[in-house]
Amino acid sequence: MKKHILFLLVILPFLVSGQKKAVLEITKLRADFYIFTTYNLYKGVAVPANGLYVVTTDGVLLIDTPWDTTQLQPLLDSIELRHNKKVILCIATHSHEDRTGGLEYYKKQGIKTYTSLQTDKICKEQHQKRPEFIFTKDTVFTLGQYSFTTLYAGPGHTPDNLVIWFGKEKVLYGGCFIKSTESTDLGNLNDANVKEWSNTLKKIRKKVGQPDHVIPGHMDWSNNRSMEHTLKLLKEHKKKK
Repeated sequence: MKKHILFLLVILPFLVSGQKKAVLEITKLRADFYIFTTYNLYKGVAVPANGLYVVTTDGVLLIDTPWDTTQLQPLLDSIELRHNKKVILCIATHSHEDRTGGLEYYKKQGIKTYTSLQTDKICKEQHQKRPEFIFTKDTVFTLGQYSFTTLYAGPGHTPDNLVIWFGKEKVLYGGCFIKSTESTDLGNLNDANVKEWSNTLKKIRKKVGQPDHVIPGHMDWSNNRSMEHTLKLLKEHKKKK
């Protein structure tokens, strides 16, 4: 397991499994790539939610927004303090609040906010926060020295879940579509299509191969075998049915 350097910690406690955790944690993944983690309650238990930001020569890319909305501005402030750059682009990977909760706030800060058309339709129907811009198909974005692709291969955790692939850097941001190797089950299945999830994931694996880094939406992200673990959990879930 590679060591990751926790370079910034907002010292405000959140009780997680009997231990106090900072409400905002930012950890370096690799050059210019950083994981931010906030916490919120799920079934009465404090659960960590991961997002990703990337520092480019043109500004900072943010993928998903903090689940704890009290940390929307502290995240921006922390990024600017650390890197002397502003967030200029934010993409949410599906319609749940732990991904989209900050879209409207960030839009008001002048940040360009994006989701897929499918995500936006769900957000509109469910009165969730919505973006300023939408894309209608897999799209390549270029920001500064980095290019990345939004990949949608079908339903899984939600009907609209997509992943983001940095092909040159071999970094896959899976969001909640990918389960951490720490996960013992599939989590929130309220909007899931468990029957198709495996097929969808296999399509993504075919496109990306074996990434150096795979970032799940929740819990530990240091193990790059999260796709394989997700398939294992899906297989176990099917056996229980």
